[in-house]
Amino acid sequence: MNPHKSASDQPTGVPLAHWQAPAFPPRAPMNGRYCRVEPLCADTHAADLWAANALDAQGRNWTYLFNDPFDHFSAYRDWLAACAAGRDPQFYAIIDQRTGKATGVASYLRIDPSHGCIEVGNLNFSPLLQGTTAATEAMYLMMANAFTLGYRRYEWKCDSLNEPSRRAAQRLGFSYEGLFRQALVTKGRNRDTAWFSVIDGEWPALKLAFEQWLAPQNFDAEGRQRRTLAGCREAAAKALSAMAEPASGSKQ
Repeated sequence: MNPHKSASDQPTGVPLAHWQAPAFPPRAPMNGRYCRVEPLCADTHAADLWAANALDAQGRNWTYLFNDPFDHFSAYRDWLAACAAGRDPQFYAIIDQRTGKATGVASYLRIDPSHGCIEVGNLNFSPLLQGTTAATEAMYLMMANAFTLGYRRYEWKCDSLNEPSRRAAQRLGFSYEGLFRQALVTKGRNRDTAWFSVIDGEWPALKLAFEQWLAPQNFDAEGRQRRTLAGCREAAAKALSAMAEPASGSKQ
C-alpha cells in the first residue's frame, strides 16, 4: 500500500524532503588498485588506445557502437579529441595501473542532476582490458563516483542483441527494466534498446560486494578469483539484511 497522497487524495510518490540535486561529475581521475579512470585526452591516450584496439582484428568491439572502426590513426585521434571536448557524454580513458597505458574508454552520458540520473556508456574495452579485474574495477569506480556525488539512479543501456553487454550489466548488479522497441536507427539498422539500472538504495550492498570481490585476498597467485562477483553480492545482501534485523529476543 502506498500511504502517500496528494491534497486531493490521489496516490503520490515518496516525498524527498532532503533531496538536493548532485553536482555535475567533475573532470577528475578515479583511482583504483588495478586501474585508473581519468578524463580522456587525445594527446595522452590516442596512441595507446589505437594500439590496444588493433588487437581486435575483426572489429568486433565496434559492432554495437555508433562508429565503425577507423581506417587511419589521424581520424581516430581527431574523433577522440572531439569526444574529450564534450561535456555530455563526458569521456574517460581506462588506464592499466601496471603498465600506465590506456586500454579502454567509457563515458558518463544523459547526465541529469536535476533528477539525479546518470548513465554509463560508450564502452569500448580493448582485448587488453576485456575480462580483467581492471575492467570490473573501472565500472565500480565510475558507479561509486556517481553515487558519492549524490545521484539516485545509474543506468546502463545497450543494443538488445548485444549479449556480452547484457551479461556484463547483470553481472555488475544492474537490474533489467525492459525493452525499448525500435528505439534507434544505427548504421542503417534498427536497434531495440535494453535498459538496466542500479538505484541508490541498492548501492550499499553492491558497494560491499565490489569491495569484497576486488580485495587482493579474493585472488590466488595466478590471479584467479576465489569468489564470483555474484557470490559476493549474495553474501553482502545477506550481511546487510542481518544487520538491519532486530536482535533476537529484543522487545518490539
